[in-house]
Amino acid sequence: MTEQNTIANEQGAPPSSAWVRFLRTYGPTPNNLTMFDEYVAGAVGRAKVQPIALSTPMLEPMKVHVASGKPGSMLIAGTAGDGKTYHCRALWTSMGGDPREWAAKGNVKEHRLVDGRLAVFIKDLSEFNGEESDAPLARLEKSVLGGDDTEIVILAANHGQVLDRLRDLGRRQGRNHPLRKPLQEFFLQAGQEPERLAVFDLSRSVGRMALEEVVAAVAKHAEWNNCARCSLKSGGKICPIYENRERLLGTGDGAQLGRRLGDLVEIARLNGQHLPVRDLLALCANMILGHRDAKDGLMSCAEVAGIQEQGAVDRASVYGNACGANLPKRRLADRPVFKAMAAFGVGDETTNGADGLLVYGKDDVKLAPTFARLIGSDSVYGATPRLLSAQDKYLEGEEAARIDGGAAGFMELLQEQRRRLFFTLPLGEDGYPFWAMTVFRFAGEYLEMRAALQDKKAVAETVRGRLVRGLNRVMTGLLIDNVDRIFVASSGGFTQSRVSVLCDTEAPSRRVNGVGMAIKIDAKTGRPLLDVSLAQGAGNSVAFDLTPVRFEFLSRVAEGALPGSFSNECLEDMLAFKAKLLRKAELIRGRSHHDDEEAGADSGSLTLNFIDIEQGGHGFSRPITVRISE
Repeated sequence: MTEQNTIANEQGAPPSSAWVRFLRTYGPTPNNLTMFDEYVAGAVGRAKVQPIALSTPMLEPMKVHVASGKPGSMLIAGTAGDGKTYHCRALWTSMGGDPREWAAKGNVKEHRLVDGRLAVFIKDLSEFNGEESDAPLARLEKSVLGGDDTEIVILAANHGQVLDRLRDLGRRQGRNHPLRKPLQEFFLQAGQEPERLAVFDLSRSVGRMALEEVVAAVAKHAEWNNCARCSLKSGGKICPIYENRERLLGTGDGAQLGRRLGDLVEIARLNGQHLPVRDLLALCANMILGHRDAKDGLMSCAEVAGIQEQGAVDRASVYGNACGANLPKRRLADRPVFKAMAAFGVGDETTNGADGLLVYGKDDVKLAPTFARLIGSDSVYGATPRLLSAQDKYLEGEEAARIDGGAAGFMELLQEQRRRLFFTLPLGEDGYPFWAMTVFRFAGEYLEMRAALQDKKAVAETVRGRLVRGLNRVMTGLLIDNVDRIFVASSGGFTQSRVSVLCDTEAPSRRVNGVGMAIKIDAKTGRPLLDVSLAQGAGNSVAFDLTPVRFEFLSRVAEGALPGSFSNECLEDMLAFKAKLLRKAELIRGRSHHDDEEAGADSGSLTLNFIDIEQGGHGFSRPITVRISE
């Protein structure tokens, strides 16, 4: 943007410019200083704005633990950006610690508690290089393992970091450090925390609710009230910053954008992708301030006038910003949240119906009402002059739009509209399913299934049937359509075979009298799991963790996709599940044969159950007895 089009001096600056400048530092800038809690307090003071206030969900249990006087120490763990230092500072303040002392240099802070113990805060273990961490870890060890009750050490550290430092310390001491293994089991397997060490793992508290809190903290911030007297949004002018803030707030769509965004974050989390609060803040800041032509891809108030004059407001689309479309690929790869958003392929995936509407809808008599309702009704980011002009040139066959990549601009606009449609399509728009505009076409059904299981309701029969059909096709490598039973098949000895025509055992697709498949919620992961029981009694079942990507895999296979064409990793996971079922069936048969062995049974024959397919895709097992000659 040119200098003539900017508002440079502070006196004439828009009333919210200091706030927007502060919010911009939370975005995915090349040098993102708000990665560090210590920077925030100083930045708030310099900008003279109210800070972004987020809850400290673990603070109350931390305060209760300290007040209880329980012996030992405390570990505040998590990944980068989970708010470890934020919680540390809040706990320090709640104990009566001086904020100025906390802000002063030094990574170790001490405060005498009313019960006489010395609270030793180690703000960040990563600040200690190599063997420098031995001293704070020695204080922790003295309290936890040595029984010293004069101190309570409050240590903040990343998961991997504290495990690595304990391993290195143990190696130098010529032993396996006694805290390392129990901590590792606590982090990875939700095991018991070590005795005399209270562990608060912040990475377990992030998900849809955390996103909702971050959206509210940013979009409802009091500093936005200053925009009411800003000339950049007067006289019918659209300020893209304020427009994006209103859309994120949910003013015009009943908060649908926030719900769809929450769905994406939830699917990413259930797939094992951890999105810390810091990244959710970066996502919200980017959604409000993102613009493809702005410096670093993020707008300031000083750039808005130039954007308006150039008619480039539409290049600040909040829907594209949610997917990081305003950022260079290198910066997308630097932040987990934008990697996760990019992995959904929103805008890259589409349907014939959606593209037909976008390309021909304006001029097609049958499609025109739908086009007007779903696209034309949004003049800011929908049916913009830029889109309509490019659409006319493309349809009228202008030579420049047809050759030498001339249609690239129109294709980019189509991609942007697909992103907008994913976030704006209403529920029940049968001709235009919004999940079909992502790589997770069955994600909506996955979330519905999970919600039903959490509410202790039955899973939809269509979903159960599709899962069974997908399981059978992977287990056998055959195009069978059974939804009433599960075939556990082998190829006669090699369990990893892609095509298996020998039915080792069968199980009903629904749990009956303790046998068959049940779909449950795993209390530890919060994800659905398939539990296939091959016989009555405990210990006769095998469970399969059903992540969104595995659900998508089984659903796509059930609909006719080849297993190897979707995800080799998913296929290997499924074959490993089949191997466990075959092993379980073998163990059950071994016990049954031992208990019920028939005297004088014919040992010179072998019965094999071959899987046959009737016309129509129904599979059944056909026994064939083979005589074994000696």
